[in-house]
Amino acid sequence: MYCGSRTGNNSLFTEAAVQVGHWIGQRGGQLVYGGGKNGLMGTVADATQAAGGRVVGIIPKSLVEKEHANHACDELIVVDTMHERKHLMAERAQAFLALPGGIGTFEELFEVWTWRQLGYHDKPVGLLNVSGYYDGLLGFLQTGVTSGFMSEWQMGLLHISTAHNEVLNALQLHAGH
Repeated sequence: MYCGSRTGNNSLFTEAAVQVGHWIGQRGGQLVYGGGKNGLMGTVADATQAAGGRVVGIIPKSLVEKEHANHACDELIVVDTMHERKHLMAERAQAFLALPGGIGTFEELFEVWTWRQLGYHDKPVGLLNVSGYYDGLLGFLQTGVTSGFMSEWQMGLLHISTAHNEVLNALQLHAGH
């Protein structure tokens, strides 16, 4: 799960994080995320646990204080570097989902999407476009396709929806492949 260490200024972002956490927890799933207790990260972790799911947080030492490490995680792994964090998250996850967030969320989404297109993994990648948050980015990505720098098949690797159930069901369906 990739999402903001802030909540943003739209209550629908927080509502979506709660819905996603409940969806994971109600299915006895496991959330693998960045290990913070602030923002949407903390919200989705709390909601997952409240609904009966397991939470694995992975956080670099340098962010333990800054992102307020969530010591309530079922498993909290403190690593030395951001590279270790991202590698371990990718290894432990069965699918990837981005909710609204900032630069870190964007970077992590693009990295696992790139790895997917290059064949470094075959795990599904999703984007939950809450309240039009990613509309501008999706428009830009389509410009990449129409300008010849990307192909439609690359866009097809990204499961995009405005509905949490839809994107989560798609990720679950494709996680078995």
